[in-house]
Amino acid sequence: MIEARATAKFVRTSAQKAGLVLDLIRGRRVDQALAALKYSRKAVARDIEKVLRSAVANAQQQDGFGGDPERLFVKGCHAGQGPSQKRVRPAPMGRAFRVVKRTAHLTVQVAERPAARPPAPGRRAGVKTPAEK
Repeated sequence: MIEARATAKFVRTSAQKAGLVLDLIRGRRVDQALAALKYSRKAVARDIEKVLRSAVANAQQQDGFGGDPERLFVKGCHAGQGPSQKRVRPAPMGRAFRVVKRTAHLTVQVAERPAARPPAPGRRAGVKTPAEK
């Protein structure tokens, strides 16, 4: 079974916001995941789409790949917290407020679904034996 992953580091969004979009695509087929990302209203969906396409390209480059990207699915994806940039914003009466500009590391892992196995010889699909009832 072929597995591949891709990572984008220092993406200018928080890991929490990216995690909301990653929850939409986890476990889906690649074509469904790309469609969900294309029509998502979140800005981070464009970055996640880029990482997903990179993971698919990495899978296609591996030896033993079946050649059919339709059999790939999103096996796992997560967003880790990256370093935060600390900035100072002027506030009234001579004070200053801290602004934290967060970053995230996005990781998407794809895998090839195994081919569906035919039913065992001598058994019809969908028919239960007396022991299974």
